[in-house]
Amino acid sequence: MEAATARARRRYPEAPREGVVQELHGQRVPDPYRWLEDPEDPRTARWSAEQDTLYQAERETWPGLDRWTAEVAARTATDRVLTPKVRGGRTFWLRQRADRDHPALFVADGEAGERTLLDPCVLDPTGRTVLDAWEPSVEGDLLAYQISRDGTEDSLLWVLDVATGSVVDGPIDRVRRSSIGWLPGGAMFYYVRHLGTRSGEERYHRRVCLHRVGAAPDADVVVFGDGWDKTRFYSVAVTADGRWLTVTATTGTGRATDVHLADLSAGPPERPGLRPVQEGTRARTRLHIASGTGPYDTVWLRTDHGAAHGRVVACRPADLDRGPDGWREVIAERPDAVLTDLALLTGPELAHPIGLVTWVRHAAAEVTVHDLTDGRRMDTIALPGTGSVGLFSVRPGGGHEAWFTYTDFATPPYVLRYDGRTGRVTPWAPGGSAPGPGVEGVASRQVAFQSRDGTTVRMFVISAAGRPDTPRPTLLTGYGGFAASMSPRYTPRVLAWVRAGGVFAWACLRGGGEEGEPWHRAGSREYKQNTFDDFAAAADHLVATGWTRPGRLAVMGGSNGGLLVGAALTQRPDKYAAVVCMSPLLDMVRYELSGLGPSWVPEYGSASDPAQLRTLLGYSPYHRVISGTAYPPVLFTVADGDTRTDPLHARKMCAALQHASSGGPVLLRLERGVGHGDRATSRTVALHGETLAFLAAHVGLDAPAHAAFDAPGDAGFDAPGDVGLAAPGHPGHEAPGRGNSAALGQEGREALDHPAAS
Repeated sequence: MEAATARARRRYPEAPREGVVQELHGQRVPDPYRWLEDPEDPRTARWSAEQDTLYQAERETWPGLDRWTAEVAARTATDRVLTPKVRGGRTFWLRQRADRDHPALFVADGEAGERTLLDPCVLDPTGRTVLDAWEPSVEGDLLAYQISRDGTEDSLLWVLDVATGSVVDGPIDRVRRSSIGWLPGGAMFYYVRHLGTRSGEERYHRRVCLHRVGAAPDADVVVFGDGWDKTRFYSVAVTADGRWLTVTATTGTGRATDVHLADLSAGPPERPGLRPVQEGTRARTRLHIASGTGPYDTVWLRTDHGAAHGRVVACRPADLDRGPDGWREVIAERPDAVLTDLALLTGPELAHPIGLVTWVRHAAAEVTVHDLTDGRRMDTIALPGTGSVGLFSVRPGGGHEAWFTYTDFATPPYVLRYDGRTGRVTPWAPGGSAPGPGVEGVASRQVAFQSRDGTTVRMFVISAAGRPDTPRPTLLTGYGGFAASMSPRYTPRVLAWVRAGGVFAWACLRGGGEEGEPWHRAGSREYKQNTFDDFAAAADHLVATGWTRPGRLAVMGGSNGGLLVGAALTQRPDKYAAVVCMSPLLDMVRYELSGLGPSWVPEYGSASDPAQLRTLLGYSPYHRVISGTAYPPVLFTVADGDTRTDPLHARKMCAALQHASSGGPVLLRLERGVGHGDRATSRTVALHGETLAFLAAHVGLDAPAHAAFDAPGDAGFDAPGDVGLAAPGHPGHEAPGRGNSAALGQEGREALDHPAAS
């Protein structure tokens, strides 16, 4: 009765509950809002339009909305550059200007001045076109780039002449942030194209193809991938001398990788003799091979085979068929940190090859320098603080330099350059300009607490420096999936919340990668409930230690983090004062049937398995909604172009809560012309301003006054598509393809095709 009264008072849109019941493995699973799965159903269109009207009316009641949006905009509107790529005599980099909606690609020819090479805002002044990925040729005279519209991430691949800026090839369709393996001379490259043409499978059945620049895409030769599972991801890489082709593969978002290698000097590029380096082994492995390597020279592998936290081993191409029996350990596993990246410096200026290694220790980055002949640690790079670093960028032919980004909660991303000859680390920016200062007046600390089963979990707490640690409105977020680490990073909405006097908590939950693969597995599949228990324990810790008190704690999460807060909402609705659930997964019985759901079975399990169905139903938020429960205010945010997590999850959950809840309100924000990932900065600002205003209205936090902190000079905006407070650059699974990071400026960010990617 109370639920019906609340619903009538708010005049929620009519949503008939139908008697749909699916029987799975002898279990009856009700699904009263299945009709909302179909966006083309006139009833869905009517319901969505009425939800939009309701949202706009509620939005007008939130105090200080304009100030919240202005504060997020102020923390976002700063210039920054991302990690460069050096090819031939040219340097390429992305630059985000404070007054532009998207980063533009710049190039500098030797000592000549910089110029704009590609600007999405010029390609499409509406801001709905995104530069998904780009890769210069070995000589730097051609550029392969991928663009998509309206958030779909369904890219078209083009090739342009760097000297003139004119397009010389394309479009090639059915690519999705594909890695590009250029052959020397620029006449050909390997890439990944999906062959799925049936409805529902447009983004599956990927293949590694060889393309000749100027030829019709239909003439491209498939060189790898036939006969494998439709959810296989592939990445390609070719050494700068054109001798070695590496193909890396995973099944869906599984962590195990298969690695294949071909000596291109042994035959035509259309028929590379790919042979397995690792296949069918539950281990994550990456092959690092330098230009100029022969069959009996040394190559290195970064792997967690036999080392859950990762190690580096060496072998020879001639011995790769022997598998681990042919490996020699070079850099041993550390019990206190996870190895996440390796870069080779093999230039003639160096006495020995150098390896730069990134470690994550309790979510914070460390970088060490090693002699790769014996693994001896030569140095530890002193980072500016407790933060994150991006992937390394090095010259493909070797060299002595490496570039990478650094960021933390108060420091916008900026680029650092390492010189292997001297060991010096210096800031890098085009023209020698120095990075601007970080934001003053922000304090962060890492705390530890016990989860339900006694496991130690860690969390960062960010607040205004110098302010007494009295109970304040607190916003808690987490992720806990796909082995993504919640490492510290510059995030405008975090600063906006803290700037207003609130506390922001950043939890490192099981399912993430902060403590290695065992930590990830302890929060996935049949152990997924551990993630939710960790999150509940984080909330309890914030109350018990005086950071906040009941009624002033809100939660926010997106993508896999949207599943997290959906589970938190339905398992402990009394614990939270307000919830923002962004681009979520919520119907875990049917998640495999839409978006990229089939790719996530390694993470969540499948309803086709009776035991896994029981696990999924045990926490599936949509199936745990109970009529008459006083659920807190909830805001769902979705995008119509989202090809990863279908908006149907939020529609069904919104209808279920609007029917059941005696609390509220329950609202749905639908955004059109954008998707799960990158979007125009102005639209990101609007989204985050509105979500913070909604949360603040329900926990009693006044909007920030103007300019309480010094603004950063040369800073970074949050990843344009990062709608869910996930991990830096790659909030989830590291699929094998390589793209470009907007969050950290990472060179060659691992391309992501799972619910969390930004």
